[in-house]
Amino acid sequence: MERIICLLTGYVFGLIQTGYIYGKIIHKDIRQYGSGNSGTTNALRVLGKKAGVIVFLGDFLKAVILCLLVKFLYGKTMPEMAPLLMLYGGLGVVLGHNYPFYLKFKGGKGIAATSGVIITMDWRITLVCLAAFVISVAITRIVSIGSLLVVTVFLGMWIGLGLAGLLPLSGPYLTESFVVVLVFTALAYWRHRANIKRLINGTENRFGSKNK
Repeated sequence: MERIICLLTGYVFGLIQTGYIYGKIIHKDIRQYGSGNSGTTNALRVLGKKAGVIVFLGDFLKAVILCLLVKFLYGKTMPEMAPLLMLYGGLGVVLGHNYPFYLKFKGGKGIAATSGVIITMDWRITLVCLAAFVISVAITRIVSIGSLLVVTVFLGMWIGLGLAGLLPLSGPYLTESFVVVLVFTALAYWRHRANIKRLINGTENRFGSKNK
């Protein structure tokens, strides 16, 4: 039951579509431009740097706040399970962000929200993910590569640290957490499937260029 509660609560938090809301304030639905989604990268390309920062922070913080709320609610009563419930709550945020029912399930790609989950879960993974994103985008100027690296590193390090006994989970809860983090990664790859096709074809948009 706790898992369902966290998932549903997270989904509600995810419905706060920062990019869509910001666009509406300036009378522009960013889903009608660029890549067609309401996430940070499209907001940056369509509405500019200020919008990009605001949208990222909004989508990032809704995941951080939800995960901290779950930790507050279950950290003392269910300490052995609380980190797993935080992951479920964060997954709910990503699902709500990616598939908001009131926008015909057309949202963002969930990377900013996933980053919010990562930073609340483990500082070591956060640092490596940040380094992977910054270095890859600095070299390639392709945001999608950095985004996919983040979720891949998240999965790899979570499993590695878990198997080494360096996560606050054990037994079946730890194994279950591997599956949940795998879902985070699979969702990101699925939402980036068009980007992956363009990467294979060598036509992916580079940071600073106009969206095709």
